[in-house]
Amino acid sequence: MSLPCPAPNVTSAPSPSPEPSELALLIETFLCRSDNYGYLVHDVASRRTAAIDAPDAKAIKAVLEKRGWQLTDILVTHHHSDHVEGIPQLKREFDATVTGPRAEAEKIMGLDVLVTGASTVTLGDTDFLVIETPGHTLGHVVYYEPAGGRLFCGDALFSLGCGRMFEGKPAAMWGALAELRELPDDTLIYCGHEYTLDNARFAQSIDPNNTALNLRAAEVKRMRADGRYTIPVSLGLEKRTNPFLRADEPAIAAGLKLAAGSKPADVFATLRAAKDTFK
Repeated sequence: MSLPCPAPNVTSAPSPSPEPSELALLIETFLCRSDNYGYLVHDVASRRTAAIDAPDAKAIKAVLEKRGWQLTDILVTHHHSDHVEGIPQLKREFDATVTGPRAEAEKIMGLDVLVTGASTVTLGDTDFLVIETPGHTLGHVVYYEPAGGRLFCGDALFSLGCGRMFEGKPAAMWGALAELRELPDDTLIYCGHEYTLDNARFAQSIDPNNTALNLRAAEVKRMRADGRYTIPVSLGLEKRTNPFLRADEPAIAAGLKLAAGSKPADVFATLRAAKDTFK
């Protein structure tokens, strides 16, 4: 599907120098609100720029001004207010085209283009495949850019965690995460919140003997102490360390004291419930 081309404290970590193959798409990552990640995705050839979700219009405008970019598009993952609150102002000021999940069209004001899991969103020379990920909300979608190996996953998947299951059922959410797990290991995850430190504590309580997890947790602690972002992170690392992507592995069932051979959806449901009450 082709789109028509038409502060409160903003913390921005320095972006790494892009490799030549990455120059077709530039990504600016910043924190806003309290712990939301904001992303601006800029297609160099067309000079079109998309915000992934719109948590804070003022923060997004500040980064646009810093980079000298003009907002043309907003790609929405789901209807929660901390992901859509900035849409009215940004649409009014930039005449941006707003794309979001068809299943949540009645809950998101200002949508111009409705997408499903069969959709492709085009930003200049860049294509994003839409993947449906029900669970956090029933209509949640993510945007996967296969050429650059980037996944903008909102609140469906976090580093070392996943979103709370506010609307969906365990089997559906586990199925969606299992589908994301099939993407290549070198896929980079850009999620909706900086929750990694707390997620690491929980993951270690379930899977304390996982060497890769323990190394990642130590790295995350250092990164946050230095004020660095823990995103992006490779999907390959998440496959080894994120318990919510491993509900079909015996180690996770054992860590939850579930019987061997428990169904993955049941393990996932127990895991998510345990995280909901974890202190």
